[in-house]
Amino acid sequence: MRAVLHGCQRGTELSGEEFDLVRDLLDMHPEAADKIGAGVVSILVDRGPQPEYPKYSSFYLVRTDGVKDDFSYQACLKHPSLRSKVHNVMQVEILGKKTAYFDSRIAAGTFMSDESGVALQLSDTAVSHFLGPSFAQIADEFSAVEGGWEAIELTPSTDQGLGRFIDRGQAERWSAWWEDRAVLGLLTQSENRARPRA
Repeated sequence: MRAVLHGCQRGTELSGEEFDLVRDLLDMHPEAADKIGAGVVSILVDRGPQPEYPKYSSFYLVRTDGVKDDFSYQACLKHPSLRSKVHNVMQVEILGKKTAYFDSRIAAGTFMSDESGVALQLSDTAVSHFLGPSFAQIADEFSAVEGGWEAIELTPSTDQGLGRFIDRGQAERWSAWWEDRAVLGLLTQSENRARPRA
């Protein structure tokens, strides 16, 4: 994060892997839902918000509603919200289904962007919640039905491997909930980045 922040000139709009890295980190911010709002259009490096520290740079997000807001990568790393932790594990729990969808599109000969119709490259493709609710909306609704984020227990972060739901029955309910509501599509990485996630 430090290399990205200090390796870019002020006013630089992040793209490619740098954007993906910082955008994923933003989901871990303790105030991610409020910061992200309806979605993030771009992420910039610019002068920090404190005028008393003119040499410092900061990350800024630009939302779909035009709001520009700074955020600290250190806050994201030190204090990830419970919501972001559970979201990450929810993604792990459905990874096999998203991979199966990706493979089915290749097998069917429909390996093109559902937004623009361009032919896709394996290295530049994202499985996206293209139509219908976003992943975050599906996840947040499931959490509410289950009794809130605290009601979803995760394997300890000290365990080897990817995080999982401790209650495997709850994991099955989540998987079924997601499958009933997710409308997937294939997009280029840049098309997917422009879509709202909140």
